[in-house]
Amino acid sequence: MPLRKLGGLDVRAPGLGCMGMSEFYDPASQDEAESIRVIHRFLDEGGDLLDTADMYGSGRNEVLVGKAIAGRRDRVILATKFGNVRGPQGEFLGVRGDAAYVKEACDASLRRLKVDYIDLYYQHRVDPQVPIEETVGAMAELVREGKVRHLGLSEAATETIKRAAAVHPIAALQTEYSLWSREPELAILPTVRALGIGFVAYSPLGRGFLTGRYKSPEDFAADDYRRNSPRFQGENFRKNLDLVKVIEEMAAAKGCSPSRLALAWVLAQGVDVVPIPGTKRIEYLDENLGAADVTMTDEDLGKIDALLPAGSASGDRYHAQAMQAVNK
Repeated sequence: MPLRKLGGLDVRAPGLGCMGMSEFYDPASQDEAESIRVIHRFLDEGGDLLDTADMYGSGRNEVLVGKAIAGRRDRVILATKFGNVRGPQGEFLGVRGDAAYVKEACDASLRRLKVDYIDLYYQHRVDPQVPIEETVGAMAELVREGKVRHLGLSEAATETIKRAAAVHPIAALQTEYSLWSREPELAILPTVRALGIGFVAYSPLGRGFLTGRYKSPEDFAADDYRRNSPRFQGENFRKNLDLVKVIEEMAAAKGCSPSRLALAWVLAQGVDVVPIPGTKRIEYLDENLGAADVTMTDEDLGKIDALLPAGSASGDRYHAQAMQAVNK
């Protein structure tokens, strides 16, 4: 697994996204014991970056990750996030980035994770009502207190990133990035590179769609989040299947699976890019880790650019309300 830099933080790629272990993707299939085995397998195979957030499962995911890393803390680069506020029934209550909430959220995450410090602490979504200088200033205070080692932002716009970096060094910017979500190439990637900030790509497999495992919306459980996502509905689903067929054909020509090809493409976008595919099954974890062994030639990358250019995907990546919270 290649070593990569997120600002001043060295991590192995790919990392492991833990969100789906507690919520959103086929909740009925969640198995805490199996998820902990996945995390242990990931660490045993040489991985180190674990990604969670306080909103995943309304805190349950942090508790799970905390259990999994007990006794293994020195082998983990632990990343979590704050900012998306949820109520007692899991309802979404908006975004907060005020200084008091930053400190409150960090202390709560430390308790759930049962750790003394967080390696990489992200603002999950930017609070449009609070100057980014206030939010990052409070996050910087956490660094001075030893509760956090490095700071990150998620789904932030270029000007926000620049203003944040002027307050305190930002190690990583996390945004959705994959063969069907290439928007960061326009302005985000050039901006973070100019500032020496690493890039963490979430949903690098298009929420599982680019693996080729899903042929119909009915393949998702009734309570699966993806049933309500624009790209997985109606005509958008049908059109996006055509993109997957292209990936499948290229993967067959290279002698690898579609998921490994899609992940290898993200890995090939730069030594400052770290994808964090999520899974709660060991078989899929092993499949994802194998992407590091797939070599993408200039010819391969050029062919993908020609066949799957930016903007190829049909439908927004979130529903309308959620889209209002990205790139802020």
